[in-house]
Amino acid sequence: MAYQTTIGWSLISSGIVTLVLGFLPGSDLTWGITLLVLGAITLYIRQ
Repeated sequence: MAYQTTIGWSLISSGIVTLVLGFLPGSDLTWGITLLVLGAITLYIRQ
């Protein structure tokens, strides 16, 4: 059950991020890399 909830939130957040990236200035690649790094740092700190 927790697995399905995680997938649901992941899809929702991905959709929101995709929409936001369309409005932000700068390269989508730069924002994508920045978000990946922030996500990795967050996961590392939570361990």
